[in-house]
Amino acid sequence: MMKILITTDWYKPVINGVVTSVLNLTEQLESRGHEVKVLTLSRNCHSYKEGNVIYAGSVGMGKIYPQARVKIPVVAKEYMEELMEWHPDLIHSQCEFSTFFLAKKIAGELNIPIVHTYHTVYEDYTHYFSPQKAWGRSLVQMMTRKLSVQVDAMIAPSEKIEHILNGYQVSCPVDVVPSGIDTEKYKKRIGDGSREALREKYGIGKDEMVLVYVGRMAKEKNIEELLWYQKSVQDNVKLVFVGDGPYRETLEMKAKEYGVEQSVIFTGMVSPKEVASYYQIGDLFVSASTSETQGMTYDEALAGGVPLLCRKDDCLKDVITEGTNGWQYENEAMYIECIRKWRELNEHEKQIIRNAAVQAADQFSSENLAGRVEQVYLTVLEEKRYMHAA
Repeated sequence: MMKILITTDWYKPVINGVVTSVLNLTEQLESRGHEVKVLTLSRNCHSYKEGNVIYAGSVGMGKIYPQARVKIPVVAKEYMEELMEWHPDLIHSQCEFSTFFLAKKIAGELNIPIVHTYHTVYEDYTHYFSPQKAWGRSLVQMMTRKLSVQVDAMIAPSEKIEHILNGYQVSCPVDVVPSGIDTEKYKKRIGDGSREALREKYGIGKDEMVLVYVGRMAKEKNIEELLWYQKSVQDNVKLVFVGDGPYRETLEMKAKEYGVEQSVIFTGMVSPKEVASYYQIGDLFVSASTSETQGMTYDEALAGGVPLLCRKDDCLKDVITEGTNGWQYENEAMYIECIRKWRELNEHEKQIIRNAAVQAADQFSSENLAGRVEQVYLTVLEEKRYMHAA
């Protein structure tokens, strides 16, 4: 049994891929007999504790990045002392900023290793902090190399991220382990009538095809492309956006500008308990993003039996088997052609593809991937003991 401290700037009630990854990993590590605590940022300046989660006081930095927060200089002293006394065997950091500095402080004082998961391709987010993309990219590379010196190993959620990290010339070992999802939450095709009720709620006809996007609405997600393509496919096809974000208002304006507002639906934020039903509104899950490190929403859609139609990207290398559980496109013509192919399939042929989607999602189950993360921990701890003995 190991004592594992997970540090993350993002945690409930925020909904994003990092939070989902942390929640699933925590659950699976505990089910394997490990003791896990989480150190994160509170949504205000007060520090407090709930169960095995410590919330360190923080202040908002939304002007730099939506919902971003930074710890206050002197923070959660009594809780830091409590973590020191607990003495974790290792720290698994999930973010590079506020809580990483706390992780470094704890690891330094206790002489324990840090494993870090590199969730975000910051090159795709430079518009939040730098007007010059080249300068922003150089800053990201420098920051990542500096980070790699301070940790004992990195986990890349996909081969795409491994390739990027190697290109940055990081100095620590890198292991590829996708972030696991709770496949059981999405896996079975919903047959309780909720899918039909949701389609009726949003005025979707029984014979209409639905393209569904689930996720945060931000500039780097390239959602505007889907709106532009909708001009060419909107006959008897609805495009449904599930979620919210800083770019939503702009996208709603673009839908009107492109003349597709009658065939586009913005649901807004939905409860995590309802997300599985919203995926299954769709005949196909669509995404135009190339900023994903793994794209957990892709895996969730597959687990729900919803085939994918996504812009071609390296992170989809082991996710989409072309024509079997979905398609990748590179331009508008390919996007339209894939939709045509789906519409020409009979129901039996569509069901074969849905079943293949569910099977493809099994490789991303939290249960299967927790063992691989555990092995990274054991390797790092063994290396630390060897170096200490030497």
